[in-house]
Amino acid sequence: MGIGPENGEEANIAWTKIEEKKMDLDDLINAFKNSSSVLESGFNRQVRSLKVSMHDKDENPLSLAALEGMPLHLTSKTIQRYQSSPVIKMLESCELLIIPLKAKDRVNGIIVADNFITNDPITKDDIRMLTMLANQAGLAIENSQLFELTAERAHSDYLTNLWNHGYFQYLLQRELEIAKATKSKLSLITIDIDNFKVYNDTLGHQSGDKILKDLALLLRNQSRKMDHVCRYGGEEFTIILPQADQKEAYLIAERLRMDIQKYPFLNENIFPNHKLTVSLGIATFPENGQFPADLIISSDKFLYKAKSQGKNTTCCS
Repeated sequence: MGIGPENGEEANIAWTKIEEKKMDLDDLINAFKNSSSVLESGFNRQVRSLKVSMHDKDENPLSLAALEGMPLHLTSKTIQRYQSSPVIKMLESCELLIIPLKAKDRVNGIIVADNFITNDPITKDDIRMLTMLANQAGLAIENSQLFELTAERAHSDYLTNLWNHGYFQYLLQRELEIAKATKSKLSLITIDIDNFKVYNDTLGHQSGDKILKDLALLLRNQSRKMDHVCRYGGEEFTIILPQADQKEAYLIAERLRMDIQKYPFLNENIFPNHKLTVSLGIATFPENGQFPADLIISSDKFLYKAKSQGKNTTCCS
């Protein structure tokens, strides 16, 4: 994402507002993070479309700074050698400062600073200050990534790497609160493998675990990016579908059911119909309840209705 003024007039307005309201960094972040104007700005679109090869340091100054891990100051003279670089073409700057964000000698980002509004020369003090900022930012980014990784592992099911039962409860509560606040729909799909006990009893739990892992991967790959795929327990899975009404949830569930039926699972000839199949139950907010427990109970009820109708079926009413 790129945030910043596109001309001198915008820059003056921004700085005047910062000075008048005595805005600090948190104020700036809060002002920009939910701003549609930032997302729609020409500068942001330019930055998001920028692709940088990491194997072309002779032609691209960003690659050079990242690979060497050293600050790069491009003056009006030295910038000429990079005129074919996409970032130089995009910024149209006469002078640039490129600082890698480092943590323990590993580069995890880059700050690019220019002076296109003031045209003041970039000084040694500017370089020193920005390098100090970049070093702190690099460590902060690495710590944040490590924290996210630790949190994700704590909330993940050890076998399938899907969200575990406890985190499912949290996600459902959170998404339900969002649906209420935005007056939008929310659906929950509960999925259970048909006749899984037959497979486990015949081939053992190790083979059963392989089936669970393959099914989990299929569910994750075939779901929408916004959906939350979880392992509820045993051979039962759940999928939280934000902004999905009953009709849309049914179409998604049926597509998943048919994809699962077509997938060549290991030794699936053991199953009664020689294919691994699943039964699915769907509950939707607000039709089936206002609270997480209501949706879980309703989706379970429709799941068992699907089982009673011969399995390999989706029920939502």
